[in-house]
Amino acid sequence: MQIVAVIMAGGKGTRFGKNIEKPMIRLLGRSLIERVIEATNASKRISETYVAVTHYNYGTAEVAKASTKVIETQGQGYHADLQQVILRLNLSCPVLTISSDLPLLTGKFLDEIIEKYEKSGKPALTVLVPVEECHKYEIYPTSFWHESDKYAVSGINIIDGKQILEEQQPQEVVICSRPEAIFNVNTPKDLESAEKYLLQCGRR
Repeated sequence: MQIVAVIMAGGKGTRFGKNIEKPMIRLLGRSLIERVIEATNASKRISETYVAVTHYNYGTAEVAKASTKVIETQGQGYHADLQQVILRLNLSCPVLTISSDLPLLTGKFLDEIIEKYEKSGKPALTVLVPVEECHKYEIYPTSFWHESDKYAVSGINIIDGKQILEEQQPQEVVICSRPEAIFNVNTPKDLESAEKYLLQCGRR
């Protein structure tokens, strides 16, 4: 099965201060966007990767171009921009969408998510993280209730490109407590927690 990855990198990083492109925030010497691209490039299941940027993300686009393809969207919001990417590229295959602020992703982890998608037989998949697991790593995300428990959105999803104009695709829900999905860097505190975790694990 062909899988195309789209890294959504149009964020402004307002919670980090003015004039900062969120994907360009550095974690132990490397930008968030470089780390996510590295993960998609290491995947054995992803056939192609695109980084979706807006006119706010000139620096991100320049860095991404060094190792993958870049497409500029109109910056109308996450879902509108993703729809624009899929329609413009005429993607009729499953599309793995990833937020650019998930610096602990690995190719192996992404391959495992893709395998779960294939086994589900559903056109869509979303990865949710238990909020209490996030708190163990001093990550405090926005949460919502799902089947009587509180979860955070990981920023990892797969959708069927052929059905992108459908209002809602039946989806498989994957509950994941692994650091790859937990560390979604939205604030300076999140960045500090990610640095602490990587150093404790001996990773860079």
